[in-house]
This record gives sequence, structure tokens and C-alpha cells, in this order.
Amino acid sequence: MDIIFNYGTFDFNDPDFYAKFVRGKLNYFVSVEYFNDFLAAYQYEQRGIIEQTLQLTCAQKKQLFDALKTNAKEENKFYKYDFLYDNCSSRLRDMIAKHATPGITFKNILPNSGTTPRNLIHGYLHAGHQPWSKLGIDILLGAKLDAPLTNQQAMFLPDYLLKGFDSAIYKNETVITSKQLVLPATAIVNTGNNNTPFIYLGILFLIIAVASFVPALKKLLHIFDYILFAITGLLGVLLLFMWWGTNHVLCSNNLNLLWALPTHLLLVFYLRSKKQWVNYYWLAVVIINGLLLMLWNWLPQQLNTALIPVVALLLLRSFMNFKNNRVK
Repeated sequence: MDIIFNYGTFDFNDPDFYAKFVRGKLNYFVSVEYFNDFLAAYQYEQRGIIEQTLQLTCAQKKQLFDALKTNAKEENKFYKYDFLYDNCSSRLRDMIAKHATPGITFKNILPNSGTTPRNLIHGYLHAGHQPWSKLGIDILLGAKLDAPLTNQQAMFLPDYLLKGFDSAIYKNETVITSKQLVLPATAIVNTGNNNTPFIYLGILFLIIAVASFVPALKKLLHIFDYILFAITGLLGVLLLFMWWGTNHVLCSNNLNLLWALPTHLLLVFYLRSKKQWVNYYWLAVVIINGLLLMLWNWLPQQLNTALIPVVALLLLRSFMNFKNNRVK
């Protein structure tokens, strides 16, 4: 038999797919297919396959196979996907460790001590020249993504699952007897600049910084302020929702809320107001963003450096509004 048990399957035709995905309530499940069909799908998607052969006795193979078949039954196959702690990669490790090689040990596969999930994810995104994806992930995922990984936890990524089993020892013997490349991934050359968001946002900051001292552009800057504070306010509401309204554990404790303040949405209705509380608000935003920039490298969450121009922009426009709108 040449059968694939795939723990990374979900029903894209579910009418509530997007709502469940956003709220972290999407069920993943283990699916079973023949290897030739699996290979054809990977060829079509231009993905690669590396095969590791496990050194198991006939009894271990039967025990693992029986456990996989039981897990694949309709009443057992679904599970709540968790990006770090219970995903389509970690499930494979756990099934083998529990049903075939109890007591298996893995040597250290981490690049260095203190490595975090964000470090490993950044490595993938840098290699693929995906700076905008990196920025989006760094905005949405909070401080829990910066907790140091254990050796076991690193296997939430398939490459580190492979490294883990390459290093695995069971009863003083290596677990992997051989490894071969079954299907090479089709290389997609991407020569993008990993600093693109910082460059674009930095240019925007410089333009607005110069314009802020040109009286003739005051009306245009009013419009810009509405856009800037409305967008950051909406983003803040989204981050609060992802923290409190979903099951995405990694979206909690998000320090991006220090600059993407949800209260900015209320502020846009009072941008030109001379009320004293509005000016106190401007002053508070100046202080918060100023402290954020000063403490950037010492925060418990690694914020994306491309956000520095955004925070500086919020500080600048808040200061200019504080200066211009003060009650005489």
C-alpha cells in the first residue's frame, strides 16, 4: 500500500469558510489518498517532496497504521487547527511519537538559543522576498510569537519537522534510515527588495514632514489626517477583534495597538475641534508614539521596522495638530 495521510486538509466549500477562518474556528482534518494522486497535486502546485524512511519494526508499523486509520474515521478526523501548537506538521510528529516510537528524543534543531517563531517565519519570508507578507504577519500576530521556542515546538514548520526526525534517536538508534528527493520544487525567482515597505513608508513620511511646514498645503494635510487616523483606527479595531473576538491565540497581547489606537476612529470626527480634551488627546498620542520609538528595541514584542515611519508620521501629525489647535 502506498497511502498518504494528510493532516493539512480543510473544506474550502464550507459556506462559512471565511468567517470560521478569521475567527480561528475552522476545522482541519486528516484525509487519505493514494500517493500518485498526492504527487500529481504537488507537481501541479510546483511544490517539492522529500521522503524520509523510518526504521520501524513490523509491529510498530502496524500500530502506527492502525492509529492513523482510526484517526481518519469520520468521527475522529477533525481537529481545531492551531498555527504553532497543533497543526498539520506537529500532528505527524505526535502520531509517530505516540504510536510507534514512544520515548523518541530529538537533538537540538534550533539555529540558536532564544529562537522565536517569528524568527523562523521571517527566515522563510526573507528567502522568498515577501516583505509585505512579513509586515502583515508582524502587525496581526502579537507578543506570543516572540516567546522562545523549545526544540519540539520548532517542528510546527515542515522543514524543522524534517530536521527533527533527521536527528531523532529511539532506543539508541537513529529513526531515519534514508532520505531522498522525490519531487524537486520548481524554483520561483523573486528578486524583490526586503526593505520595500520601509522605503515606501519612509518616503511618505518625508513628503508629509516637508508638507507639514508649508502653510499652502494645510487643507490637503487635513484630508490626509482624516485618512491616516481613520485607517489606523480601523486597524486598531481589527487587532482588538483578532485578540478578543477570535480563537487565534497568537493575535493576543499585540503591542501594535500602541500606535494603531482604536480611539482614532472617534478622533476623526473631532479633527478640527478646539475642545480641550481633543488637544489632550493629541498630546497623549505624541507621548505614546514618542515613547514607542524610544523603546522600540526593548519591547517584549518585535515590531516590524517598516512601521517606524508610520509611528513617526502619527507623532508628527499629532504634534502639528496639538500645536495648531491649542485653545488660546
